[in-house]
Amino acid sequence: MTKRIGGTRKVRGKFKRAANLKGKLSQRNYLADYKKGDNVLLKIDSITKEGIFHPRFIGKRGVVAKKRGNSYEIKFNDYNKEKMIIVHPIHLRKC
Repeated sequence: MTKRIGGTRKVRGKFKRAANLKGKLSQRNYLADYKKGDNVLLKIDSITKEGIFHPRFIGKRGVVAKKRGNSYEIKFNDYNKEKMIIVHPIHLRKC
């Protein structure tokens, strides 16, 4: 058998950006400020890999637990199990 070539990010469709947004970094989302207890939606912005989370959590809704450096700790339930991930604000949307 041959060796598989390629990286680990096999979610080409999920990371795809609209044609009018390609190459544009949203300063509003990059510098967004969230408070403890805010509800947020996890959505990967493929313009940057900074503070990215695992693609299986795309579309999950969580709560901001606290700020950690430039990123935020997000708590959410994944199949009745509470999980915590650290995410940069460019990958978060307010609910």
